[in-house]
Amino acid sequence: MASEDDVSLLVIVVDVNPIWWGQQAQREPEFTLSKCMDAVMVMGNSHLAMTRTNKLAIIASHCQDSHFLYPCKNWRAGEGVGEEASSSGDGKYELLSVANNLIAEEIRNVMSKTEVTGHSTDTLLAGSLAKALCYIHRVTKELEAGQEIKSRILVIKAAEDCALQYMNFMNVIFAAQKQNILMDACVLDSDSGLLQQACDITGGLYLKIPQKVALAQYLLWVFLPDADQRSQLVLPPPAHVDYRAACFCHRNLIEIGYVCSVCLSIFCNFSPICTTCETAFKIQLPQIVKSKKKKLKPST
Repeated sequence: MASEDDVSLLVIVVDVNPIWWGQQAQREPEFTLSKCMDAVMVMGNSHLAMTRTNKLAIIASHCQDSHFLYPCKNWRAGEGVGEEASSSGDGKYELLSVANNLIAEEIRNVMSKTEVTGHSTDTLLAGSLAKALCYIHRVTKELEAGQEIKSRILVIKAAEDCALQYMNFMNVIFAAQKQNILMDACVLDSDSGLLQQACDITGGLYLKIPQKVALAQYLLWVFLPDADQRSQLVLPPPAHVDYRAACFCHRNLIEIGYVCSVCLSIFCNFSPICTTCETAFKIQLPQIVKSKKKKLKPST
């Protein structure tokens, strides 16, 4: 049975791709990035309020970098809490009030500094997940003797998958599986094959919400309970997992391909030399049968 001093760490990775959110604001003005962040803050506040030992981290996954919204560089636990909380005067729990203000300020700074240039418009989700794993590892090392931690990552996905990040993404998934870290995915737009694999491998939940406006309700219903509590709830059925792999040559998702027997690289077209490990394969060509020359009979 879990002790009262055990730590439950939730890391929320939010896709803040400015191109996708700009198009979304034109399609559905009632659901913008600010509305999404409001739902994320409701989710984070609910997690912190459930138990005093719960911890929270929020990472913004941009098309240029990954940025910690909470805790950020300006955050120091116990410092400046009284001043900001007393200025609000609404009786809100001090930690939640300070956290919400910091998250709103950080996301404002991230989006105001955005300069989309060139063709790098894909969300750096693999890097954000790697940063989340590093943060979980740091928190685990800082635990007191006898304390245990249950960590999980929630990804709120907006933009489409990037096949160029396939290798990095799979490395992150298997690293999370080895550390017993659950990965959940809440998808706002088109389905994500990479996140489906991540949730299936780590034992998390994958959900593509039918109504974006109801994001807060789906977060509280499906993703707020931890793994132990989910077995007692009626949750959406698991989604079909797309286990297609991306080839190393063109980064296209394929069902049938060629696999290097040395480094396990996947290619959509055959090549006698592996471009990853430069292994040259000995190909057995069909033997050419030489025709026998008929002996000429001597003329009589």
